[in-house]
Amino acid sequence: MSLLNKERPIFILGAERSGTTLLMAMLGFHRRIAVPEVVWYYPRFRPYLHTYGDLSQPENFRTLAEEMIFGLKTPFWGMPINPATIVDEIVGRAREQSFAGLFDAMLGKYAEHVGKPRWGEKTPYNLFFVGEILEDFPNAQFVFITRDGRDASADYLESSFGPTNIYAAAYAWKRSQNAVEEWRDKLPADQWLDVAYEALARDPDAVLRQVADFLGEEYDPAMLDFHAGEIARKRGEQRDHAPLGEPATTQYIGIHRNLLSLRDQRIFAWVAGRELEAAGYRSEVEPLPLTDQEVARYIELDGRTRAATIDAEDGHITYESYNDWLVDQRLARRRAGVWREQDAPAHFPLGHSDEELVTGQRAPRRWKEYFSIKRRYTSDKVVL
Repeated sequence: MSLLNKERPIFILGAERSGTTLLMAMLGFHRRIAVPEVVWYYPRFRPYLHTYGDLSQPENFRTLAEEMIFGLKTPFWGMPINPATIVDEIVGRAREQSFAGLFDAMLGKYAEHVGKPRWGEKTPYNLFFVGEILEDFPNAQFVFITRDGRDASADYLESSFGPTNIYAAAYAWKRSQNAVEEWRDKLPADQWLDVAYEALARDPDAVLRQVADFLGEEYDPAMLDFHAGEIARKRGEQRDHAPLGEPATTQYIGIHRNLLSLRDQRIFAWVAGRELEAAGYRSEVEPLPLTDQEVARYIELDGRTRAATIDAEDGHITYESYNDWLVDQRLARRRAGVWREQDAPAHFPLGHSDEELVTGQRAPRRWKEYFSIKRRYTSDKVVL
């Protein structure tokens, strides 16, 4: 089943730490476009629809609706809702009894709340689900933002989430770039647009005019004032997103020269040098090959560190706890006979070594259990 929206859906894609949030805040300040906080719906739910059983059955559809609605990282996107009736409302708004129906109902409600006719959505790792998005919303438009992978990796290593060493950071960026190669070639010019973070930072007016033209919208100079919006202001209060509290700047271009050692730059070149060159950036160092044992060590240390620090200051324990709860619910439904192992579709990312990365887990379950990380479902801070 699929939905054709009169106002074409907009999906902002890109590797994490590449400027997707900046573009989200900018487009969300356009007078006709509503872009709420990140939802992670495609990575967290789309590969696992089989675990809900037949969605034509009201009870199964309602279970999916409840988990999507109450699983927003930013509760209800700040909308004034009644928790006792919101599920009935969204189920009632859905134009079809499907994941796409619920996704559209949720985003449509937010757009209605802010008084805009068109919705957009930014989840970086939607880039792994372009095919599924097209199945659900055939006339969707995609804006893919690319940043120098070395800068994105340096930013990762300075952040409170994501990869914790250069191999893991380079691999995540490489994986993201490779995921969209086929779609960049397949999709027509009115459906796919590539944007460079560096160009956006240097001349936001010109790039946003290009984006508006691609989307079929009149240019709205208010987008340059994105930092005055609620999303940008709240993000700007966090260490990892402080730049959003200010106008676009070029000061984060080339940060890898100061933040990555020469050895780290060489390892990046070995891991993702081809993708870096393909994206239009010039590698300035000789690649440093790693042995299989060194790669395995980097992967293990990354998993251990992510898990051990996820409940630290500025960690993402609240978000991760709900991710883990979703896994528990899938297993519980299997035990209850709602689905069977043989019902699982044989497609990426299910069963892949990158499944947890692709679906947005901030730390491998194996290491969270090893360190006995206790879950935390509430927070007095903004959960992003």
